This record gives sequence, structure tokens and C-alpha cells, in this order.
Amino acid sequence: EEARAAYALTLRLTVALSVGIALVVGVFRILKGWPIHYLIIGGYLGVVVLTLFAPAEIIGIAYDSGGVTTSTITVPLVTALGVGLASTIRGRNPMVDGFGLIAFASLTPILFVLVFGMVVH
Repeated sequence: EEARAAYALTLRLTVALSVGIALVVGVFRILKGWPIHYLIIGGYLGVVVLTLFAPAEIIGIAYDSGGVTTSTITVPLVTALGVGLASTIRGRNPMVDGFGLIAFASLTPILFVLVFGMVVH
């Protein structure tokens, strides 16, 4: 029981850390003007590759963790951050850049949980 609780806590912290890192990368992307499609395509290529090597038991959890991060609290908060930041920087499109943060917040938990599964198993 104690091992299960520790596993669950570590998994939750992994998802939380991944969303935090996603926001940092997304903010840097807005500030630097990096094209979103390269980062998203590269991220999902990473998901496909990691899925091939991850234990079968963690794959479903990893994919579900991407959807869990787009909750009723996360989406408005992250969207407001992205749209607000993008609208204050000349040359940025608030509609594209603001919603790009949501894409990162959904992508990185999948990557991190797949890696978590490979490390733990």
C-alpha cells in the first residue's frame, strides 16, 4: 500500500512538473517567436518513439495524462497567460500564440509519463 501511494505521488508530481516545463517552453516560444508547428510536430514524434519503448502498462496512463491537464482551471488560466503575453509583444498573434500554450500543456505530460514509466519499470 505504501509503495502504491509513493508511485501515485511520483506520477502526479511528474505530470505537474511537465505542465510547468510546458509553460516555460511556451512562454519562451512566445518571447522568441519560435514557430509552434516545429515544436508540436517534434513533440509528437517524440511521443511516437517513446511509445515504442515504454512499458505497455504506462502507455494508456501517459496518453490520458495529456487530456487530464486540460481541465476547467488550466485552460482559462493558461490561455489568459498566453493571450496576455502575446498581445503585449509586437508582431505576435494572440490567437495563435495564446492557444499554443494549451498544446504544450497537453503534450509534455505524455512525454514525461512515458519516460517515467521507462525509468520506473
